[in-house]
Amino acid sequence: MEIERKKFQGVLNILSFNRHFYVIGLLILFLIITICSFFNVSDLIIWLIIGTFLYGFLMPLIVSAYVYDFSGYYNFNWLNQFKISDSTKNTFVNINAGFDETSFIIKDKFPKSDLKVFDFYNSEKHTEPAIVRARKVTVEYPKTKQIKYNQVPLKDNSVDIIFLLSAVHEIRNNEEKIELLSECKRICKTNGKVIMVEHLRDTSNFFAFSIGFTHFFSSKVWQNVFKKAGFSSTTETKFTPFMSIFNTIKN
Repeated sequence: MEIERKKFQGVLNILSFNRHFYVIGLLILFLIITICSFFNVSDLIIWLIIGTFLYGFLMPLIVSAYVYDFSGYYNFNWLNQFKISDSTKNTFVNINAGFDETSFIIKDKFPKSDLKVFDFYNSEKHTEPAIVRARKVTVEYPKTKQIKYNQVPLKDNSVDIIFLLSAVHEIRNNEEKIELLSECKRICKTNGKVIMVEHLRDTSNFFAFSIGFTHFFSSKVWQNVFKKAGFSSTTETKFTPFMSIFNTIKN
């Protein structure tokens, strides 16, 4: 399977999946400018308004290009810090929320290991236009299984590594996050890892995505749900100022 990404694929995905925001934003900008012109608002204020909207339109695309197209996120060399071995004895799990850009890459990086892929997308709960559009164009990994977020069909203590890559924030309810992570703990072997990557609701992502940063969750929320799921220690490292890698080990 071809896993090479096209140039600017990340930023084009963001633009395509979230195009409704840009259409609505342009309509609102046009309406504001029309009202300002009607009331003879000064040119300076109008240009400030236009500049604010342009910042909101362009900055998410610039940051997305940096993170997804130029930072090396999809070459997965950032996984080297975890010293993961590739062996026929290993079982890896990758869990996504209906859009999978990583499973083929993981398999290419760890060809000997057994990779199982699960998708917890729920059309009744995950109704945002962006994820609906993303699901329509995703290239599904062979034998991907559709699951409920709290029911992973694997035996206890059977998995070495679980990947949760930009997926769990689609679960908006914290109790449901805890249930998913509890399932991850159940299926992990002793000393097995859960590796999760997420944007955060923090200052960097506010300046990148403005109000859109509320789609993400804070580091405190993630640390808390890992703890309530039964993981005793979770470390956080930064991958670019805009993404965090959470790593926890089952003791």
